[in-house]
Amino acid sequence: MELFLERGFDAVTIKEVADRADVSPATVYTHFPQKEALVYDEDDSMREGLLAAVRGRPSGTSITDALRGYFRAMIDEDIEQGHEQQRQAFEALIAATPALQVYAEQMWARHRAALAEEIAAELRRSPTDPTIRAYARFALEVMVMIDSAGDPYAQVDAVYDLLDRGWAAFERGPR
Repeated sequence: MELFLERGFDAVTIKEVADRADVSPATVYTHFPQKEALVYDEDDSMREGLLAAVRGRPSGTSITDALRGYFRAMIDEDIEQGHEQQRQAFEALIAATPALQVYAEQMWARHRAALAEEIAAELRRSPTDPTIRAYARFALEVMVMIDSAGDPYAQVDAVYDLLDRGWAAFERGPR
Protein backbone atom coordinates (compact mmCIF):
# COMPACT_ATOMS: atom_id res chain seq x y z
CA MET A 1 0.00 0.00 0.00
CA GLU A 2 2.89 2.36 0.74
CA LEU A 3 4.16 1.96 -2.81
CA PHE A 4 0.72 2.57 -4.31
CA LEU A 5 0.18 5.67 -2.19
CA GLU A 6 3.65 7.03 -2.96
CA ARG A 7 3.65 6.52 -6.72
CA GLY A 8 0.14 5.61 -7.80
CA PHE A 9 -1.34 2.19 -8.43
CA ASP A 10 -0.52 2.00 -12.14
CA ALA A 11 3.13 2.98 -11.65
CA VAL A 12 3.91 0.09 -9.28
CA THR A 13 4.71 -3.41 -10.56
CA ILE A 14 4.08 -6.74 -8.86
CA LYS A 15 7.85 -7.28 -8.88
CA GLU A 16 8.30 -4.09 -6.84
CA VAL A 17 5.65 -5.25 -4.38
CA ALA A 18 7.34 -8.65 -4.12
CA ASP A 19 10.74 -7.04 -3.60
CA ARG A 20 9.35 -4.78 -0.83
CA ALA A 21 7.78 -7.83 0.86
CA ASP A 22 10.94 -9.92 0.32
CA VAL A 23 9.07 -12.64 -1.58
CA SER A 24 8.94 -13.75 -5.20
CA PRO A 25 6.34 -12.40 -7.64
CA ALA A 26 4.95 -15.96 -7.83
CA THR A 27 4.31 -15.84 -4.08
CA VAL A 28 2.44 -12.57 -4.44
CA TYR A 29 0.24 -14.08 -7.16
CA THR A 30 -0.37 -17.16 -5.01
CA HIS A 31 -2.07 -14.98 -2.41
CA PHE A 32 -3.40 -12.22 -4.66
CA PRO A 33 -4.69 -13.40 -8.06
CA GLN A 34 -4.50 -9.91 -9.54
CA LYS A 35 -2.81 -6.66 -8.65
CA GLU A 36 -6.06 -4.95 -7.56
CA ALA A 37 -6.55 -7.63 -4.89
CA LEU A 38 -3.48 -6.25 -3.10
CA VAL A 39 -5.42 -3.07 -2.41
CA TYR A 40 -8.59 -4.90 -1.37
CA ASP A 41 -6.83 -7.43 0.83
CA GLU A 42 -9.74 -7.51 3.30
CA ASP A 43 -12.26 -8.62 0.66
CA ASP A 44 -12.88 -12.08 2.15
CA SER A 45 -12.99 -10.92 5.76
CA MET A 46 -15.44 -8.13 4.83
CA ARG A 47 -17.79 -10.63 3.15
CA GLU A 48 -17.53 -13.06 6.07
CA GLY A 49 -18.16 -10.24 8.55
CA LEU A 50 -21.31 -9.17 6.73
CA LEU A 51 -22.63 -12.72 6.63
CA ALA A 52 -21.74 -13.31 10.28
CA ALA A 53 -23.60 -10.13 11.26
CA VAL A 54 -26.77 -11.57 9.75
CA ARG A 55 -26.19 -15.19 10.73
CA GLY A 56 -25.03 -14.51 14.29
CA ARG A 57 -27.37 -11.74 15.29
CA PRO A 58 -29.11 -12.11 18.64
CA SER A 59 -32.67 -13.38 18.68
CA GLY A 60 -35.09 -10.53 18.12
CA THR A 61 -32.51 -8.37 16.31
CA SER A 62 -33.57 -7.38 12.83
CA ILE A 63 -31.28 -7.87 9.85
CA THR A 64 -31.21 -4.09 9.44
CA ASP A 65 -30.09 -3.52 13.03
CA ALA A 66 -27.47 -6.28 12.74
CA LEU A 67 -25.97 -4.69 9.62
CA ARG A 68 -26.17 -1.21 11.13
CA GLY A 69 -24.25 -2.51 14.13
CA TYR A 70 -21.66 -4.14 11.90
CA PHE A 71 -20.91 -0.90 10.04
CA ARG A 72 -20.93 1.21 13.20
CA ALA A 73 -18.42 -1.23 14.74
CA MET A 74 -16.22 -0.84 11.64
CA ILE A 75 -16.23 2.92 12.13
CA ASP A 76 -15.44 2.49 15.84
CA GLU A 77 -12.45 0.30 14.99
CA ASP A 78 -11.10 2.77 12.42
CA ILE A 79 -11.38 5.63 14.92
CA GLU A 80 -9.87 3.63 17.78
CA GLN A 81 -6.91 2.63 15.62
CA GLY A 82 -6.48 6.15 14.25
CA HIS A 83 -7.04 5.14 10.63
CA GLU A 84 -8.94 8.24 9.45
CA GLN A 85 -5.97 9.59 7.45
CA GLN A 86 -5.22 6.17 5.99
CA ARG A 87 -8.84 5.82 4.91
CA GLN A 88 -8.74 9.21 3.19
CA ALA A 89 -5.52 8.27 1.35
CA PHE A 90 -7.08 4.94 0.37
CA GLU A 91 -10.20 6.67 -0.96
CA ALA A 92 -8.07 9.11 -2.97
CA LEU A 93 -6.12 6.21 -4.48
CA ILE A 94 -9.36 4.51 -5.52
CA ALA A 95 -10.78 7.73 -6.96
CA ALA A 96 -7.64 8.21 -9.05
CA THR A 97 -7.51 4.64 -10.38
CA PRO A 98 -10.19 3.35 -12.79
CA ALA A 99 -8.98 -0.27 -12.48
CA LEU A 100 -9.52 -0.13 -8.71
CA GLN A 101 -12.98 1.37 -9.17
CA VAL A 102 -13.94 -1.52 -11.48
CA TYR A 103 -12.49 -4.07 -9.07
CA ALA A 104 -14.37 -2.50 -6.17
CA GLU A 105 -17.68 -2.68 -8.03
CA GLN A 106 -17.09 -6.35 -8.83
CA MET A 107 -16.14 -7.03 -5.22
CA TRP A 108 -19.26 -5.32 -3.88
CA ALA A 109 -21.39 -7.23 -6.42
CA ARG A 110 -20.02 -10.48 -4.96
CA HIS A 111 -20.76 -9.23 -1.45
CA ARG A 112 -24.30 -8.22 -2.44
CA ALA A 113 -24.96 -11.67 -3.91
CA ALA A 114 -23.59 -13.42 -0.81
CA LEU A 115 -25.61 -11.15 1.48
CA ALA A 116 -28.79 -11.75 -0.53
CA GLU A 117 -28.22 -15.51 -0.29
CA GLU A 118 -27.68 -15.32 3.46
CA ILE A 119 -30.78 -13.18 3.99
CA ALA A 120 -32.87 -15.41 1.75
CA ALA A 121 -31.78 -18.47 3.70
CA GLU A 122 -32.66 -16.75 6.99
CA LEU A 123 -36.12 -15.82 5.68
CA ARG A 124 -36.64 -19.07 3.75
CA ARG A 125 -37.06 -17.23 0.48
CA SER A 126 -35.41 -17.27 -2.89
CA PRO A 127 -32.13 -15.33 -3.20
CA THR A 128 -33.50 -14.06 -6.53
CA ASP A 129 -36.42 -12.36 -4.76
CA PRO A 130 -36.24 -8.78 -6.07
CA THR A 131 -36.89 -7.28 -2.64
CA ILE A 132 -34.04 -9.22 -1.06
CA ARG A 133 -31.69 -8.34 -3.92
CA ALA A 134 -32.64 -4.65 -3.68
CA TYR A 135 -32.22 -4.66 0.08
CA ALA A 136 -28.76 -6.27 -0.15
CA ARG A 137 -27.70 -3.72 -2.75
CA PHE A 138 -28.82 -0.68 -0.79
CA ALA A 139 -27.66 -2.09 2.54
CA LEU A 140 -24.11 -2.16 1.16
CA GLU A 141 -24.32 1.26 -0.48
CA VAL A 142 -23.65 2.56 3.00
CA MET A 143 -19.96 2.08 2.20
CA VAL A 144 -20.20 4.82 -0.43
CA MET A 145 -21.96 7.05 2.06
CA ILE A 146 -19.33 6.46 4.73
CA ASP A 147 -16.57 7.32 2.27
CA SER A 148 -18.00 10.75 1.48
CA ALA A 149 -19.56 11.68 4.81
CA GLY A 150 -18.46 14.14 7.43
CA ASP A 151 -20.14 12.10 10.16
CA PRO A 152 -19.96 8.41 9.28
CA TYR A 153 -22.32 7.37 12.09
CA ALA A 154 -25.01 9.75 10.84
CA GLN A 155 -24.62 8.34 7.34
CA VAL A 156 -24.94 4.73 8.52
CA ASP A 157 -28.02 5.64 10.53
CA ALA A 158 -29.56 7.57 7.63
CA VAL A 159 -29.19 4.61 5.27
CA TYR A 160 -30.46 2.02 7.73
CA ASP A 161 -33.30 4.19 9.07
CA LEU A 162 -34.53 4.60 5.52
CA LEU A 163 -34.14 0.92 4.68
CA ASP A 164 -35.80 -0.21 7.89
CA ARG A 165 -39.05 1.56 7.06
CA GLY A 166 -39.67 -0.67 4.06
CA TRP A 167 -37.80 -3.75 5.19
CA ALA A 168 -39.37 -4.35 8.61
CA ALA A 169 -42.71 -5.47 7.22
CA PHE A 170 -41.04 -7.67 4.61
CA GLU A 171 -38.83 -9.35 7.21
CA ARG A 172 -41.84 -10.06 9.45
CA GLY A 173 -43.98 -11.21 6.50
CA PRO A 174 -45.16 -14.72 5.71
CA ARG A 175 -42.52 -17.30 5.01
